[in-house]
Formats: sequence, C-alpha cells, structure tokens
Amino acid sequence: MKYLRILPFIIFLFFLAGCSNQDGTADTSSASADTIENKGSDTIVNLALAWAEEYQHVHPDIRISVTGGGSGTGIAALINGTVDIANASRQIKTEEIEAAQANGGDPIEFVIARDAIAVIVHLENPVNELTLQQISDIYSGKIDNWLEVGGEDRPIVRLSRETNSGTHVYFLEEVLRLGAKDNPTLFSQNTLLLPSSEGISVEIRQNPNAIGYDGLGYVTDEMKVIAVAREADTEYILPSAETVNNGQYPIARDLYMYTNGEPTGAVEAYLDWILSAAAQPIVTELGFVPVLH
Repeated sequence: MKYLRILPFIIFLFFLAGCSNQDGTADTSSASADTIENKGSDTIVNLALAWAEEYQHVHPDIRISVTGGGSGTGIAALINGTVDIANASRQIKTEEIEAAQANGGDPIEFVIARDAIAVIVHLENPVNELTLQQISDIYSGKIDNWLEVGGEDRPIVRLSRETNSGTHVYFLEEVLRLGAKDNPTLFSQNTLLLPSSEGISVEIRQNPNAIGYDGLGYVTDEMKVIAVAREADTEYILPSAETVNNGQYPIARDLYMYTNGEPTGAVEAYLDWILSAAAQPIVTELGFVPVLH
C-alpha cells in the first residue's frame, strides 16, 4: 500500500521536522520554488499531505505547506488572505462568505473527495448497531447508559471533535439534529471535545465505555465500527466507499478545498491535478471516496 491508511498527527509532525524547513512547513522543493499554503480540516490533512508528497515528485519546483487545525481555522485563514487553499470537511457558511467578500475576497469551492463519518466504539463493546435517533439521543444526553441500547450496564463516555471542526458541525446538524434546521438539539455538556481525529481514535482504543465519530480514513482494526440505520425499521449499514456512493450509508458528506477567487498559476495547476485520474486513487488508498468514478 503506497500510503499509510492512517498517519497519526505525531507522525505528521515528525515528518515535517525531518523533511521541512526550520519554520516547520512541508518543504517540497528549493528556496526559489513557488509556494502553496494549504491549511484547515484535520479530516483532510493526511490526504492533503499525501497529495503534496506525490505532487512534488512530478513538480519539484513547487513547495507545498500543509497544516491542520480544523475547517474553521482554514476558512478563517482564507478570509484573512494568509493561505492559498483552505481545506474543509463542511461547506463554507454564508457569514464566512460575507466576511471574505468584505475583505475583498471571493471564496471558490472545489469538491475534492467524499467521506463517511464512522461511529466508533471500543472493540469489547457488544453494541453493533444504532439508529440515527439513538446516536442523537446518546450525544444529546437523553441516553446515558449502554444498557439502554442493548449493551452492558456501563456509563457512556461521549467523544467529539472541537467546535471549530467541520466534522463537529456536520455531526451536529445532520446527526444530532437529524438534518432539521429548526431542531435546537445540542451536544450534552459532558461531551469530551478533542482537538483531532487521531485523539478520538486513541481514546476509543483505550476506553471501553467511549463512543466517538471520525472520518472513515481514521478507522483502524483496533476499533469497532457501528452499523447505522436511518430508522429502526430500515437496514443497518456499515460505512464504505460503496455504501457512500450508492447512498445507503446515512452519515456521508463531501470534502472541500476553497480558494480566494478563481485559482491561477501554480494553485490552479495543483487543483487540476488533485481532481485528475492521477491523484484521485490516493483518495481511495487513504480510506476516502474519490469524486472520479
């Protein structure tokens, strides 16, 4: 397998330290190279790094700096004009577009891959299936014990990404609120907010009482993936590229890159390559769903 399915954030930092400039950016060429600043979603960061590594083999004159921090962080940097490409696991909000326009910008959206959000638990947890309503009730605090959903008599430990995460926003809107814009449901106050997808994965592997959610690219054999049903009387579906593409898995979304205005030059060429048949196989290798079929 050409790329690791999971590149933990610690390894990511180690790579940057070993293969980068002293400023910590991912230096992919010489000091005279064109530079592309790419920042945002932690869901996308491993995919973005893999693309940057591959692209420099084809274009050694391009230097690409890839950092995470969350979708909100990337979009804020785009609004402020400090990045060329913002990665986001959610669509840019109306107020963010307005802020960019007030700053002289014009965000342009590119769908670069698709992703399933996997609901994950410890391997020893006997629960295998949950409905969307049950997941909503768990995360909102209506269900506090695994016994209530067919598990053991154990308290449920809820894990979530932080609020600047696009995955957090998507999960709130589409799972807790079941896609209803007028639904006021919120995460339970005792939900543990973790700063990275890898942080959720680590906690799931260590805590038999925990439940979390992560992009499919972060799922490993060291955790159990829950099959999810839209309703109690419908089929329970596991996330995969196939069930995302055929619309069966209910917690799936597009992944985005944004530029400030129509891209030109090196940025345009890089995005064209990302959406090409040369780069999209990397999407599959890292556990996501390509936009080219």
